[in-house]
Parts: sequence; C-alpha cells; structure tokens
Amino acid sequence: MLLQRVAGRDQRAMTEVFDRHSGMAFSVALRVLGDPAQAEDVMQEVFFQVWQNPKSFAPERGSLGAWLAVVVRNRCIDALRRRRPSDSVDDVVLESGTDVADEVERSTMIERVRGVLKGMPQEQRESLELAFFGGLTHAEIAKEKGEPLGTVKTRIRMALISLRKAFQR
Repeated sequence: MLLQRVAGRDQRAMTEVFDRHSGMAFSVALRVLGDPAQAEDVMQEVFFQVWQNPKSFAPERGSLGAWLAVVVRNRCIDALRRRRPSDSVDDVVLESGTDVADEVERSTMIERVRGVLKGMPQEQRESLELAFFGGLTHAEIAKEKGEPLGTVKTRIRMALISLRKAFQR
C-alpha cells in the first residue's frame, strides 16, 4: 500500500500521493475558502500531516481521497473561524433590540433617584430602602429599627414626597 511506503519515509510514495490527490484537495480548499493562497496553504498543511503521520488514515473507513477531502474541508473550516473580519468596524451595522433613547431616559431617571436619595435624611432613606428594596412591611421596619410604626410611616411618606417633587420639576 502507498501509505505504508510513506510511513517508511519513501519520498517517491509521498510524491505519488500528492500527484494523485493534490488537485482534488486544492479544489475543496478553494471552494470552502474562496482564496487561492489560503487554499494552497491548507492543502500543504494537510499533505505535511500525511507525511508526518501517515498512520492517521484508517483504510477501513474509506478511500484515501475521501479521507483527504474531509481533512482538507475541516482544516478550511478551522481557517475560516480564525480569519479576522475583513470589514472595517466603521462599515459594520449592528442591529439592536434595545431602544437607546429609552435606555438613556431610564439611566437619567435612575441617576436622579440616586441623587434625591443621597439628599434625604438618613432615617428617611433607610426606611424607604427597607420598604422598597428590602421588601419589608412598615411594621417589620418599625420592629427592626426599634421605632414606632407611625414614625416609620411618616418617614416613608416624606421620602416619597421628596421623590415626587424631584420628578415634577
């Protein structure tokens, strides 16, 4: 068999393998890559692999030509994955499901809320945060802080009034 001679480092046998299958290998590579220089590089890599490790071919799985075609195709796919984008970043248009105007408005509103919260007395801010972000009831906040329920309710109400005023401007 031809590959047994290649395994014995017979250069004539390798030349024969190359002569028989290089046209097909180049054709497959060119079809996948669309670039003659890259197709030639991939073809040479595959034949070098055959020279280095001829035992990687398993004859019981099919013909040498079919095996080489699959190996070339796979190498080409790897090359395509490694390829850098040829389009300029400025020319690429990305579609987004996000409405940028809504996101800007939302971010602005969040910053305004943070600003108002920073300007509140600490007791009001803490009570409001426990109610809205901590999910506690007024009674749970009063118990946790050790304060009367009416005081907690007043602080939360005053904090909400401050927020409302800030957004009415």
